[in-house]
Amino acid sequence: MPDRRQLLKTMALTGVGLTLAGLTHAETKTMSSKLKGNIRHSVARWTYGDLDIESLCQVVTRLGFSAIDLVGPDDWPILKKYGIDSAMCNGAELNLEDGWCDPQFHDALTKRYLRHIDLVADAGYTNLVCFSGNKRGMDPQVGLQHATAGLKRILPQAKKRGVVLQMELFNSKIDHPDYMADNSAWGIKLCQALGSENFKLLYDIYHMQISEGDIIRTIRENTAFFGHFHTAGVPGRHEIDDSQELNYPAIVRAIKDTGFSGYLAQEFIPTAATEAGRIEALQAAVQRCDV
Repeated sequence: MPDRRQLLKTMALTGVGLTLAGLTHAETKTMSSKLKGNIRHSVARWTYGDLDIESLCQVVTRLGFSAIDLVGPDDWPILKKYGIDSAMCNGAELNLEDGWCDPQFHDALTKRYLRHIDLVADAGYTNLVCFSGNKRGMDPQVGLQHATAGLKRILPQAKKRGVVLQMELFNSKIDHPDYMADNSAWGIKLCQALGSENFKLLYDIYHMQISEGDIIRTIRENTAFFGHFHTAGVPGRHEIDDSQELNYPAIVRAIKDTGFSGYLAQEFIPTAATEAGRIEALQAAVQRCDV
């Protein structure tokens, strides 16, 4: 399965001609009016990399929500044009493998994140993604200590500027071999070690189902540590429909019942051959999670 950057590099950009995917204004207005307002919906930009960012903003607006995940500074002006929130900002990371658990990257990461924290705050956004990186033979407890020391170098600035750093949890079984933060327990220990409201976990439901399962109980018991959620179908990382094993309405109800007020972003890779079909899949996923 290609990672985010590989997919963005290989998917060809299209124009706005089919952006609205055959959805009429009446159809999308009807959908917008049906959204309950209990869940703040978003979509990961990379999963719709066949659309340019302005086209994706148009689709999001027509579907009745107003946020896109994993967007960097170059595209923020276009989001602002459409009143779309950059729900999870990115661009400060080196990559997904060279992260905070390894001290050899701390100096470079500190420089990049201090600059990016200011960019995020100046743009009026809140969340900035970060990554543990790979173990490379490192004991998880040692990696925890290194990540704690490294992140403490940037947390004072995050607190000063009102930015929340969110470390994403990945599975290391299928998609991200050797990734350190491949289970919620390690991430929660990091949150506890840092003891800051400006550091949370991006709980990726797809990844954690593969790594450990027990999704609903984990969410209920650890809601204080989770600042953002991602979705995708298991197995395959595709649509969250009845072809996969997760009961997303039940999961999202559990999230809602905790009082969570952040974003839940669709991060599945659509399988439809047409642009219209891919956007219909996004519409269906938002409706499925709109509890």
